[in-house]
Parts: sequence; C-alpha cells; structure tokens
Amino acid sequence: MKCESKIEQLLLFSEELKKEMGVNIYLPPDYSRIRRFPVLYLLHGRSGNENMIHFLAIKDAADKLISSEIINSLIIVCPRMENSRGLNSSIVTDEIKSGGQIINVGQYEEYFIKEIIPYIDCRYSTIDNASGRYIGGISAGGYAALNYGLKYPYLFSRIGGHMPALELKLDQDDIPYFGNIFFWKKNNPLEVAKECKLNLIQRWYLDAGDKDEGHFYEGCDRLYQILKKRGANVQNHIFTGHHDLAYLKSNLEKYLIFYSAKES
Repeated sequence: MKCESKIEQLLLFSEELKKEMGVNIYLPPDYSRIRRFPVLYLLHGRSGNENMIHFLAIKDAADKLISSEIINSLIIVCPRMENSRGLNSSIVTDEIKSGGQIINVGQYEEYFIKEIIPYIDCRYSTIDNASGRYIGGISAGGYAALNYGLKYPYLFSRIGGHMPALELKLDQDDIPYFGNIFFWKKNNPLEVAKECKLNLIQRWYLDAGDKDEGHFYEGCDRLYQILKKRGANVQNHIFTGHHDLAYLKSNLEKYLIFYSAKES
C-alpha cells in the first residue's frame, strides 16, 4: 500500500495569548513513530495565517522533492502568528487599529518558543534539538524567523528569511508593534545581529525579489554583510519578482532544498 503525505489542522489553546490558535502541519509520506523527522517551522506574513500551507501548495512541492530524493523527509509546521511580527509586544493580548490594518499585540514570542515548539515535539516524532529544527518565514514572518534565529542560537540550525520585512528605519505605521525606538532596536535583526552570541554552526538563507515593493533586498544585503563579517554561514539571493505570492511560489522549491537537501 502506497503511503501518502497529509496535512493536519489543529487548534491549540495558548495560555500565553489566552485564546485558541490554529496550526497546520505537513507530514511526509513516510511519516511514522518508529523514526524521528526534522521540523521546519514556516511563519506567514502579516496578512496571512496557518493556511499559507495551502496557498503556497507546500504539500505538492515537498512531495515532489521527497519522491525525487532531492530532499529528506521533513515535517513542516505553519502556526498562526496573526499580524504580530512574533513579538512580545504587550502583557495583554489585544488588537490595535492602525493605518487601515489590525495589529495584534501580546506575548507572541513566548507563545511560539514556549508553546508551539514543545507542543510539536510532544505530539509528533521529531528530532527535538537544533540539528533537526529549522525556522523560516515570509515577509513579516521572515522578520520573526530571523529574530528567533538570532535570539535563540541553539534552538535552530537553519534559518531563512524570504522577502523578510527588514526595515532600515522605524516606519510610523509600525510604531504600534514596538511602542518606541528602543524596543524596535532590541527586536530588529539588523541590530541584534551586531552583538548577539552567534552559533557558527547555523546556516542562513536570505532572499528578496529585484522588484520588491518594500525594497527588502536592501535589508537582506545589510544583514548578509553583518553576518558574513561575523563568520556566519550565510547566503543572500536576489531573484526576479515582486513582494507577492507568485514570487514565493516560484522559489519555494529552493527554500525546501536549503532546509532539507540530501547531503551528497
């Protein structure tokens, strides 16, 4: 009987956020309890949610690369992060209207680090250490993934920022996330990377489109230069495209190969 991959949809009550949060999990065709699998946590952008796993057709891409023996089988976890940038921005979970959008504040970093990761390691057959734990994200999710990779160097071995929202200055519309310039700097990967303790075993992947409307290729280049100077194993790419879903779909296989390529 041929085994097939699947996507599980779960609801997790977060004690940190005091509400129910959705999580979608891709399980590879050969998933079983008798072996352990690496896990990629993939974080969505500010207007997305855990259903990014469907919008990007992650199942199809992963199935293709696994069946072709290009990548190792892996679990892919897409947790709901809301429009939060993954920050511990407030003790109280709340929604703030700003510039025509809803910004979510609360203990989102605690939720991800202390609830999502332990939950997945407990429920699934994972490699529950950095050697088999990867984190990546798109746009605002890329910002969060890079932030976590820098803040928790011994939790993740591969970190990716895909068209990550790396801004060179604090934009007025982003003040509700941060409150002030000091909190922004404390949580800005471009600042954190200068002085944080680096795990030089980690591998980093940055990319953005050459027509990215947020000019996030500039932030990628800045972070690349900082990490490279500090001896990190980092690569930076500018691909053809805009800051949109089409760009991500066209490069998704490259991302999965970075995280889980079979070693030659």
